[in-house]
Amino acid sequence: MKGTIVKGIAGFYYVKSGTEVYQCKARGVFKKEGITPFVGDQVEFDLGRDEEDDGLIREIGERKNQFVRPPIANVDCFAVVLAAARPKPNLSIADRFLVMAEKSGTDVILCINKIDLAKGKTVSEILEIYRQIYPVVCLSGSTGEGIAELREQMSGKRTALAGPSGVGKSTILNRLIPGAGAETGDISEKTRRGKHTTRHCELFDLGGGTMIFDTPGFTSFDILEADEEELQFLYPEMEPFVGQCRYDNCRHLKEPGCAVRQAVEDGEITPCRYESYKDQLKEIQEKKKY
Repeated sequence: MKGTIVKGIAGFYYVKSGTEVYQCKARGVFKKEGITPFVGDQVEFDLGRDEEDDGLIREIGERKNQFVRPPIANVDCFAVVLAAARPKPNLSIADRFLVMAEKSGTDVILCINKIDLAKGKTVSEILEIYRQIYPVVCLSGSTGEGIAELREQMSGKRTALAGPSGVGKSTILNRLIPGAGAETGDISEKTRRGKHTTRHCELFDLGGGTMIFDTPGFTSFDILEADEEELQFLYPEMEPFVGQCRYDNCRHLKEPGCAVRQAVEDGEITPCRYESYKDQLKEIQEKKKY
């Protein structure tokens, strides 16, 4: 039989085939070969001899992409979530997740959550930075505003929610799938960060080919895996200017004749996104030294 791994806990894998979900184990040879089945994997499996026996995963299909922390595969889209308030929006962290999504070859939806708590110009300022680059959905997991629009943007895709703790990913998930049971955590008053709530990976089926991953640990994931040369291509608004610089190996820092820096001056690239690029490039270069 063929199916999709929708959950993995303690060495057991739950494979959805049609409308049924089967508890399975993986072949011992996978462990010998250093292969771990991931939530999202397309697999071939055999049923147990009776209802009491576990099924056995025999083959794992080729992966479109994969992530180790958290262990998921075949992501079509990342819904990168940031909060308009509580905690204060951290655009630098959001940009790291966006770079991760670009590198993995997925679609991107930027979700501005907790708009019901936003004050002043916070939401409009975020929109001004990102709406020309990515689809942006303004929503409130608490009130349900914007959830229908997010569901429409996710249609037909396997989407993973990503973003730092406390931005409301589990609340959004519960809105998308009533009864999913994702735990929600309060914001720590001391750090203004959210408490980690999701303990394992799971893939929920919204119907019509739309699925959504619920994951722990993207916050601990080493999301900055791009190399020094590649990073410039992972900022979509920078890419059109990359080949126009005076020097082929321009890193867009202080080099003369840099088309990217000129685009920043001309208002075609926002200064905060350019500063984000520079910060990430510096981090990559520092890691390279060691």
